[in-house]
Amino acid sequence: MLKEFKEFAMKGNMVDMAVGIIIGAAFGAVVKSLVDDILMPIVAAVFGTPDFSNLFVILRNPPDVAGVDMETVAAVREAGGVALAYGSFINVIIAFLIVAFVLFLVVKAMNQMKRKEEAAPAPAAPPEPSAEEKLLAEIRDLLKSQA
Repeated sequence: MLKEFKEFAMKGNMVDMAVGIIIGAAFGAVVKSLVDDILMPIVAAVFGTPDFSNLFVILRNPPDVAGVDMETVAAVREAGGVALAYGSFINVIIAFLIVAFVLFLVVKAMNQMKRKEEAAPAPAAPPEPSAEEKLLAEIRDLLKSQA
């Protein structure tokens, strides 16, 4: 049973999939950092909001509103209120669009490389034998038939 599992785990497709998942997780971390640390501050400067993740609408106030800091989603939720955090959704949509665009560029580049491979000229056919070579081949064939 251990031998069968080893054969299954070491198949090419399984290893390729594992590598893809690991690289995908690392790519996700890079994109998250790109969105959180580079793009969101630029977007926040343009729109005047320091962080989209704290954009929310209160659907139900906490029971004791007097002592609650209503500035963050976490504070409202911790106090027992219900908040619709649409700013976090905006952050996730921006991250998704970046990932989709980068994957589009990768696939486009790979397709261009495939087209170049397909368009590459086929290897040249061997040159036609000269008249002397044809004559020598006929002589050889005649000698074989006489023998």
